[in-house]
Amino acid sequence: MKPIFRALADAARQLEDTSDTARLDSELLMAEALHIDRDRLLLSPPDRGVPDRFWQMVDRRKDGEPVAYITGRRAFWNIELHVGPGVLVPRPDSEVLIASAIEHFEGTKGPSRILDLGTGPGTLLLAALDVFPEATGLGIDVSRQALSYASANARRIGVDQRAKLMQGDWAKGLVEKFDLVLCNPPYVPDDAEVGAGVREFEPDEALFAGKEGLDAYRVLAPQLPLLLNPGGLAAVEIGHDQAKAVTALLARDGLQANVAKDLADRARVLLLTWI
Repeated sequence: MKPIFRALADAARQLEDTSDTARLDSELLMAEALHIDRDRLLLSPPDRGVPDRFWQMVDRRKDGEPVAYITGRRAFWNIELHVGPGVLVPRPDSEVLIASAIEHFEGTKGPSRILDLGTGPGTLLLAALDVFPEATGLGIDVSRQALSYASANARRIGVDQRAKLMQGDWAKGLVEKFDLVLCNPPYVPDDAEVGAGVREFEPDEALFAGKEGLDAYRVLAPQLPLLLNPGGLAAVEIGHDQAKAVTALLARDGLQANVAKDLADRARVLLLTWI
């Protein structure tokens, strides 16, 4: 067995207590250490020794630090985002919002204006602008640090001329209407159990939302009907057990709600349209 594959197996064993994706984590870290992509690592690995940097990164992962913080990037939909401490790591579950938007606008020219509330490193906004090349968009976040990541990501992806970023408190003071509103608010109850490293490394304000995890939805509830154009879609991420509670909050003032599920068949996104 080549040294690289022995190291991958050893690292995966070391990470089993920290991660549910120990083998994947070890592969991503090895690819980063070798300055190649994961596909090349698996299909045509270089015949060389294992860099010391790999084991340093494995030690960081064993302490619970997210892989995305260690490598500095995370793939989401068809784009790659640069991320780091102070911003929420994009999750695959959030791709349901983009898939739902594509389905909603199928057969049309697509949305002209897109809003991403709580944009973080630009996750949903930049993915949507990549999917809908004729659209322009606005991303709002309370965190200057998150917006700096979003700005750099927009330039690197090549959509900076179509994306405006603004610091703000959700949609407070916003008077424009949009065809597509995307939002992944914090929705984890304050005392909920979360994965290893989440509380220690990721920003609390992007994750936790009060005793029931509903505080952000209560703020959004009166704002969303004022933001959406006729024929438009608001896609809001929810916790897997929050569909009923969030529907009760957001299906108001003429908006009706439907639920989109993730790949594990769990409720993941509330889709709001005009009745």
